[in-house]
Amino acid sequence: MHTAAAILVETNKPLVIDEIEIPKLKSGQVLVKIDYSGVCHTQLLEAFGKRGDDPYLPHLLGHEGSGEVLEIGTDVTKVKVGDHVILSWMKGSGANVMGTVYNWKGKSVNSGAITTFSKHSVISENRCTVIPKEFPKDKAALLGCAVPTGLGAVFNTAKPIPNQSIAVFGCGGIGLCAIQAAAISECNPIIAIDINPEKLNQAKQYGATHLINATQVDPVKQINEICSLDFAIEASGSPLAMKQALESVKNQGGSAVIVGNAHHGKTLNLDPKQFNLGKKLIGTWGGDNIPDYHFPRYCKLIEQKSFNTTPFLGAIYSLEKIQDALTDLHNGRCLRPLIDMSI
Repeated sequence: MHTAAAILVETNKPLVIDEIEIPKLKSGQVLVKIDYSGVCHTQLLEAFGKRGDDPYLPHLLGHEGSGEVLEIGTDVTKVKVGDHVILSWMKGSGANVMGTVYNWKGKSVNSGAITTFSKHSVISENRCTVIPKEFPKDKAALLGCAVPTGLGAVFNTAKPIPNQSIAVFGCGGIGLCAIQAAAISECNPIIAIDINPEKLNQAKQYGATHLINATQVDPVKQINEICSLDFAIEASGSPLAMKQALESVKNQGGSAVIVGNAHHGKTLNLDPKQFNLGKKLIGTWGGDNIPDYHFPRYCKLIEQKSFNTTPFLGAIYSLEKIQDALTDLHNGRCLRPLIDMSI
């Protein structure tokens, strides 16, 4: 069986769209017909060579999506043929199969345990989460990375209680999800920090009570004038924002949660006194989600309209236009491109 795929042949060059041959499934693997794939900044970093040397070229990309199970390998018990699934880089229950190798005109193309920039993909069992068949597949694709990361950074990592204060540094896809999670958690105030006025306006629409443009004022000073801050969520990938997030939280109990991915080679310089003041700097692995438990909860938040997916569903591309999706995301023209494999 062959399928169309977007192949990263060389970093900082356009992806190649071509047919690849799907290999026989290994034990613990699942063949999925991809309906939608998300595109996130991790793929930008990989495609543009911002994660350092890439020893796996040529290879496939994509780590979030939705689809339907077409075939299962031996020992797979979590999913069955016909199931609708969320596909995510976050590990759930089931076999953990590191990846597979596709054939491309006699050449080997590597892939990880999950790749979604193709119309069909071989996925490790533990990267699949079954969802009700009536749940929209475009919204399901959002639950593979940005949405659970942003929600989980608040719900699972920070764990605020009502009326605690929170600031979100970076109002892209993950940051906007964190702001909505803060609103669901009844945080107050909810402070949004960014350098893009349009993103700040969106943050206000989805729960932010205060907006700070970091190009105009010192965000740490401004936050301290608003409140004694309980939590800061850093979702920009900027080491400066990470530093400011820690500096902005209150002494003796404030916590800064770092979500963003910095470019390869970037470093973070901190004053150790910040820790002597009783502050915490917390890392999070994608919002510390347990997919089998948390993803169904997030589906319910969407169904109940507690979480608004509208800002993430406006930029739809075909697989053939995936390079445009990467470019538009890089240039800030959309929050979260979605690749619709049916067009």
